[in-house]
Amino acid sequence: MNATKSAWTVIARRELAAFFASPVAYIVTALFLIFSGFLFFSTFFLVNLAELRNFFNLLPVLFAFFVPALTMRLFAEEARSGSLETLLTLPVSPLDAVIGKFVAALAFVAAMLVPTFAYLLTAALLGTPDAGPIVGGYLGALFLASSFAAIGVFASACTKNQIIAFFIAFAICILLAIINSFLVILPSLIVGKLEYLSAGYHFESIARGILDTRDLLYFASVTALFLGLSVETLDARRAA
Repeated sequence: MNATKSAWTVIARRELAAFFASPVAYIVTALFLIFSGFLFFSTFFLVNLAELRNFFNLLPVLFAFFVPALTMRLFAEEARSGSLETLLTLPVSPLDAVIGKFVAALAFVAAMLVPTFAYLLTAALLGTPDAGPIVGGYLGALFLASSFAAIGVFASACTKNQIIAFFIAFAICILLAIINSFLVILPSLIVGKLEYLSAGYHFESIARGILDTRDLLYFASVTALFLGLSVETLDARRAA
């Protein structure tokens, strides 16, 4: 047990250090803050409400693009360079590799959210925003990031090409992010089922300050599913 724990923590520390040393990660973070800041402040003063609802409403779509951009290199780059085969021949299980890289990606996305506290400070200076939706919004952001990071890890494990990994992850994430926006035009018989599949729907529920076990179970299930698929993909690659 200790060896397993040590393996994934070493990988997580290595990957997190690689994130902070990578200019691509900083470019992605800067673009995320520029887009989210522009979209937030462009309407903040128009609605005349000191709240972060608009920022959180945009987050699923923003994460659908920026999280895959961060995760696309995790396995794809190692597979392209040939170092992935070396990694898998070491006393490191595919589960160790997947968990380590996933934890590093999630930690970096959490760090990427820290500068957005400036939006909270702005709202607090101009009014008295409700704490419930703010805490729920940031908590929901972590659950959303967890699911999208797991999808990104899976996509990166499927290919040696980072661009292909990005588009695989982006396609899955954006579908989960916006599917609830199209439910009004669909037959009522399937609305309930598709609504449950929507990451945007579950995130919005948590962002309102409501912690429902169904929402938590959804994000935990999506995360576990794609991490499990990542492990299976690496197992198949090692056995080939």
